[in-house]
Amino acid sequence: MGKELVSKEILTLTEAARSRVRHIMRLRDEEPPAIGVRIGVRNAGCSGMTYSMDYATEISAHDEVIEAGGVKVMIDPAAVMFLIGTELDYREEKLSAGFVFNNPNVTSTCGCGESFTVA
Repeated sequence: MGKELVSKEILTLTEAARSRVRHIMRLRDEEPPAIGVRIGVRNAGCSGMTYSMDYATEISAHDEVIEAGGVKVMIDPAAVMFLIGTELDYREEKLSAGFVFNNPNVTSTCGCGESFTVA
């Protein structure tokens, strides 16, 4: 009897995140027009890695594309293995607001929460 493969989504978005992405997409009026947002990871910060998020104006050949609730997210292929199972949320608090990555792969974070390490 063979093993059953279980696949996890690379990234899911909460309704708050989808709503915020839709909102910022409406506000952007630069050329070329954005078709969604691009998410990646890069080496930075005191824990080793940090998330990057920017407007996407095209889909690159090897991007993973996620569409949910009218939102298109392109994921840099180099970031996929660090993001599997991650939930993207958007939170507003009294003195701050921003996107939050709930990443089950993170093994430690820095004191400020801006960078992370994965095993």
